[in-house]
Amino acid sequence: MATQNLTSLLSSLTIGLDPYEALYKHLHSHPELSHQEEQTAAKAASHLNSLDAGYEVHTSIGGHGLAGVLRNGTGKTVLLRADMDALPVKEDTGLDYASKVTMRDNDDVVKPVMHACGHDFHVTALLAAAECLAKMKESWSGTLIVLFQPNEERGGGAQAMVDDGLYNKVPVPDIVLGQHVMARRAGSVGCKVGHIMSEADSFKITIFGRGGHGSMPHRTVDPVVMAASVVMKLQTVVSREVDPDQFAVVTVGSLQAGQTENIITDRAEIRLNIRTQNHEVRNKILTAVRRIVRGECEGSGATKDPIFEGTAKFPLSVNDETVTKGVHNSFAEFFGDRFDPNTSCSTASEDYSILASSQGKPSCFWFFGGADEKIWDETKQKGRLAEDIPVNHSPFFAPVIQPTLKTGIDALCLGALTFLKKP
Repeated sequence: MATQNLTSLLSSLTIGLDPYEALYKHLHSHPELSHQEEQTAAKAASHLNSLDAGYEVHTSIGGHGLAGVLRNGTGKTVLLRADMDALPVKEDTGLDYASKVTMRDNDDVVKPVMHACGHDFHVTALLAAAECLAKMKESWSGTLIVLFQPNEERGGGAQAMVDDGLYNKVPVPDIVLGQHVMARRAGSVGCKVGHIMSEADSFKITIFGRGGHGSMPHRTVDPVVMAASVVMKLQTVVSREVDPDQFAVVTVGSLQAGQTENIITDRAEIRLNIRTQNHEVRNKILTAVRRIVRGECEGSGATKDPIFEGTAKFPLSVNDETVTKGVHNSFAEFFGDRFDPNTSCSTASEDYSILASSQGKPSCFWFFGGADEKIWDETKQKGRLAEDIPVNHSPFFAPVIQPTLKTGIDALCLGALTFLKKP
């Protein structure tokens, strides 16, 4: 299928977008935390079945994961992936379909829940692409897999699906493709050959002191002071220990200790996130973090050694050269100057690539923008993109529905059709 024919085919296909916009609003207002995506998965499975297009739907894979398989003759097998889970964030977008949901997290703590990372867009776009590609069956050949993954935010969903026998239920794909909505100009698409997203490691670090009365600090070992010192020293790891030519981020996202002001608690918990794009740099930072924490605990007279618990891990995401160049050709023809083939490697992380790497197969991932075009252009002209455009995981993150949704649908269809060619 020539790129020009592919572009003409997709441009001539129309499906009603109103139902998908309504579906997006429903998903946005009904988010579910990682490991708890039951209703989202049920909605996706029901929709695939309602298409009456011949999708074989497999559910409850690695938790609430599911996959639909559409067999359409000989050819390559292409897997399109969307993630489903939301975040423990209190939404502050002011949208009339904003989330008011609360859920108990894995620590049994009630949290507000929001689709602050756009996974509701991912699910909606993939369901719409599943309909589009089913309606184009006469124009392509091969096998299409549409996969809806749980637990991306904690980094375990893709591996859980593989470990739960995903590829005993669906064919092993020749190519895995995925995408993510980002704080970019709506309608734009970005991709690149090679490193596309960072590796990530998350930890919970528990520091132990000796509790007591707030009026008698000399009778205690204060873990709050220890934890505060650790947090400040961690800020020097990247600035003083990592080569300036290398990328690295060390973020303390949570420091929790004590319940009231007149009690010195006996422990503090630090939750830490590390991003790197080089294994040597990663190992150097992990060593530095442990050294700093242990050194502070020893120097402060901690009552026990600190405990390090891994809470999430994401692999380095690398776009295969051959597959990505094929995607680039299709995107360049269809999106024109809205497509950037040399986008920057994202500092964010993903686990989608495990769906491919676990089977020794290639993958490609791209980004599409969700920021209102007029607001983006005005904000860019003022030089305030970083300050005024909400990013993923922000309580204000609210991608404009169109052209964001249409762009996501088109990109998924183009990616699949690039490789599902008639013999």
